[in-house]
Amino acid sequence: MQTTRIRVYAWEFPVRFTHWINFLALTSLSITGYYIAYPFVHAVSTQQYLMGWMRFIHFVSGYVLLMSMIIRIYWMFVGNRYASWRVFIPMTRRQWEDMLGGLKFYLFLSKKPPYAVGHSAMASVTYLAVFVLFLFEILSGFALYSQGNPGFFMTILGGWLLRIMHVQTVRFWHHSIMYFLLAFTIIHVYIGWYLDRAEKNGAMGSIFGGYKFVTGKEWE
Repeated sequence: MQTTRIRVYAWEFPVRFTHWINFLALTSLSITGYYIAYPFVHAVSTQQYLMGWMRFIHFVSGYVLLMSMIIRIYWMFVGNRYASWRVFIPMTRRQWEDMLGGLKFYLFLSKKPPYAVGHSAMASVTYLAVFVLFLFEILSGFALYSQGNPGFFMTILGGWLLRIMHVQTVRFWHHSIMYFLLAFTIIHVYIGWYLDRAEKNGAMGSIFGGYKFVTGKEWE
């Protein structure tokens, strides 16, 4: 028997836009950041300015990520229910039960997918942690940048962090969190495809077009 599905507009344009901007910025920041830490290509002429270009791209990508985060945080307060800040914080018993059910599914202890129109409770908490890491990467990046570009603006963006953490500590965590975010990206893509196959609701396509196809099993 064929299951009736309802077309629901889950992901609004600002959510999809910032998602892909974050992906592109993270890719650019990871490649250039790794090069800055461990130059794997050497210039043969002083006119090539290779490290200078890598640093420039890294800094521009950092500003792009900052702007993307500002837009996404703003949309948490003006967007639809699936973009709201409320979904990222488990405040009800049902959210905690959904989180436990999702954890069992991901650990292959249950065959029941964490049905949800937007993010499941488990995914929401995970994305909240990722947002926090994004914010730390932005603050620590501008903190390191402020060493060669002092001023009030840079102090506000992240320079103040050097007053509570040693510069080498900031650099260590700024670089180390990059690997965690890269690992998260791989797992994120895998889980996306896995849930798409399990729920058959167009989860992967929804991040392009915004629409998901739900059956009524999803809790609101």
